[in-house]
Amino acid sequence: MADVAKLAGVSSQTVSRVSNGHPGVIPATRELVQAAMRELGYRPNSAARALKWGSFHTIGVILFSLANVGNSKTLEGIAAEATARGYGITLIPVAMPTEAAVIGAFGRLEELAVDAVIVIMEIHLLDAATVGLPPGAPVVVADSNAGDRYPVVDTDQSAGGRLAVEHLLSLGHETVWHVAGPEESFASERRLAAWRETLEAAGRPVPDILRGDWSAESGYAAGQELLQEESVTAVFVANDQMALGLMNALHEGGRRVPEDISVVGFDDLPDSAAYLPPLTTIHQDFAEVGRLCVTDALDQVENGVSEPGVTLVPTRLVVRKSTAPPPQD
Repeated sequence: MADVAKLAGVSSQTVSRVSNGHPGVIPATRELVQAAMRELGYRPNSAARALKWGSFHTIGVILFSLANVGNSKTLEGIAAEATARGYGITLIPVAMPTEAAVIGAFGRLEELAVDAVIVIMEIHLLDAATVGLPPGAPVVVADSNAGDRYPVVDTDQSAGGRLAVEHLLSLGHETVWHVAGPEESFASERRLAAWRETLEAAGRPVPDILRGDWSAESGYAAGQELLQEESVTAVFVANDQMALGLMNALHEGGRRVPEDISVVGFDDLPDSAAYLPPLTTIHQDFAEVGRLCVTDALDQVENGVSEPGVTLVPTRLVVRKSTAPPPQD
């Protein structure tokens, strides 16, 4: 710091203010100091700054899979908002969704210098009695039903499921079949419950559900099963990737989308508009979920208060070309 001050022709106190982002430095002086830092390769000592200011300016993020498009986009939203607020992120991926792996991730987190924790998970392990988040650490959970213990930010899964079914019924379909996600997923179960409740409220038959695992392969398998059901004219699929596999199976089996069977997905992935036909789906704002996670976490850091509860990010129906009125006899 003394070397930087000497090169920039300022006091060490001014260098300290610049390195800590203090607003009371005129722009010309700040640029002079930053240029000297770059020339000398100076890096502020984050541990020393944390001891002085009581903050590491880092948020820990635990998540199960970067291969999941929703998780990746939520993480992008977290990173963008954290950067805008002057924070970095420490990422702790959990390779397997097992209780031991989750406990291990929490254990590693306790050893790291973070100011708050964001947990991106939808597996019931968060409710396991032996799983506990670091005591005293501000925590926000994305996409879970932990609202009675921690602040939660989630997509409005129920509203999305209801929009999908109502759209298909409004086109004149007698009922809507459903390809659900895995049972251990809260998102899957909320979408399934909304599907069933919407059909029941409309006085329509409730078909047996089919199960997938979020993959296109499982959607393809569900599509092969549905080919055996001549009465099917509309299907709500719990995510876009399964919808892709399902439409492929229907195409191979000679059932046209949407002329014979209408299909609605959920997520509005970037590729869904390029499906053949382009997929009608429910849009999730993953980036907004990530942004609100950071906002809630830093509110706790700054105010020292954690209020359990759920913040829901609205969903919306995106109508494309995979839905139409049912075929006429």
